[in-house]
Amino acid sequence: MAMTLITTNTSSNAASSSFTSSIDSTYKLYVFKFYDCNPATDEADFTFNGSTDSGSNYNVTKTTTFFDAYHYEDGSSQTLEYVAANDIAQGTGFQTLTRNVGNDADSSVAGTLWLFNPSNTTYVKHFYSTTNHQEPRDWSVNAFASGYFNTTSAIDAVQFKMSSGNMDGVIKMYGVG
Repeated sequence: MAMTLITTNTSSNAASSSFTSSIDSTYKLYVFKFYDCNPATDEADFTFNGSTDSGSNYNVTKTTTFFDAYHYEDGSSQTLEYVAANDIAQGTGFQTLTRNVGNDADSSVAGTLWLFNPSNTTYVKHFYSTTNHQEPRDWSVNAFASGYFNTTSAIDAVQFKMSSGNMDGVIKMYGVG
């Protein structure tokens, strides 16, 4: 299957990065790739949410899970951990894709989010993501989030933002099919 670049959002000191058009029935899979998303606020979480009203509100009910693996830069420790605090159980808040991102130059986030069949009006919409970043404590972190939007309404917009402060970065949206 071929990936078709639909749009690129480049943010500079922006509160969020929103995709409010072109998420429709053209593709059954949408892939968002993010590059060098760097928070203005140290230790911010990189988050996302969906919309069923073209981006007027980002508050779709979802159920999610989150875990990450980290490795200290000096090799002294490593851990794989489930992080229940970043799960959402039938809530409408923004889902954490990765947490505690530092705001120095080597701490930006890179990763991918897959959104399945967002225009379907019969079933819920599944998603999953994987990210990597450097924490301020010199840990390399690989984070994983997944879940579903618990709605049969079409998801027609997606927004990415930091949990605190503005961000810089590039996010590209692709259609697969």
